[in-house]
Amino acid sequence: MRVTVLTGGASDERDVSLASGCEVAVALRTAGHSVVVFDTAGGVLSPEEERRIREEGVAPTPPAGGVIDRLMAGDLDFLRNDPAAGSADVFFIAMHGGAGEDGGLQALLDTTGIPYTGSDRVGCCLAMDKDLSKRLMRDAAVPTADWLLDEADGGRVGERLGWPVVVKAANGGSSLRLELVRSREEWPEAHARSLDFGDRVVTEAFVQGREFTVGVLGGEALPVGEIVSEHELFDYTCKYQPGMAAEIFPADIQPGLAGRLQRMALVVHDLLRLRDYSRVDFIVDAEGGVWCLEANALPGMTAQSLLPRAAAAAGLSFADLCHRIVALAAGRREV
Repeated sequence: MRVTVLTGGASDERDVSLASGCEVAVALRTAGHSVVVFDTAGGVLSPEEERRIREEGVAPTPPAGGVIDRLMAGDLDFLRNDPAAGSADVFFIAMHGGAGEDGGLQALLDTTGIPYTGSDRVGCCLAMDKDLSKRLMRDAAVPTADWLLDEADGGRVGERLGWPVVVKAANGGSSLRLELVRSREEWPEAHARSLDFGDRVVTEAFVQGREFTVGVLGGEALPVGEIVSEHELFDYTCKYQPGMAAEIFPADIQPGLAGRLQRMALVVHDLLRLRDYSRVDFIVDAEGGVWCLEANALPGMTAQSLLPRAAAAAGLSFADLCHRIVALAAGRREV
């Protein structure tokens, strides 16, 4: 099939998107597809640009901005009129953060009639909005840590949630803008930093425990993975810099716990109206309680990212995984 990989964009996760997109392209070519890599900010990437991005990987800090996403600015002709990228049978979305992950891009692509990989605009929106997704989980009796939205008063934070707490952007990914605040004394400065997010802010009770992740592919849960990071939180640095986290697939846990995590991941996947694939993250506390952290509608897709690692534990190569995702999307053309 002719596949256009949509990547890059203008969010603060641009580097992650480009890394995912260029590695997905290699995998899809290995699987026999004809592939074009299209940066929604700059157009088709040359083979030399793809190679440079793969070699450089993800920088320790996110890009400073200043890039304009032409596609998300409404210039759909920028994609459709490109002779290479616009003639695709399937769009493979390798975007992270911003309108590439919150449903904006998906809504735009719905107008093209060309199938695209992953969740539609509704699923992406529900998963990306951490306040909304946690409300849905709470209403469905899926355990998730208590939280407050846009709370400025440290006294109310301590009274409701206790200390420490986790501060995060209500809409964001790649563990960007994630901070552990240990006390009321630390709160004023942490809250001031949170105001720089330019976004609504979730303050969440901190749950101490082991962190696990479960990938979902085609309606089935993949083997559970455990994340052991060098920092107390699995932040941007731990995710993308070598040696900052151990990611163990399959996790060394009892089958009963693994099955429980997998079942809960499928519940969350369906609850948030996700499709094709996702990744759901959990904390298991010292008493064995399972707490859902969040769901990722567009998890990282470099060969060493968590979802591909989970697929490998199930016997799927990275090329197999990417081909399977394309096939799930292509099947919607025939419906």
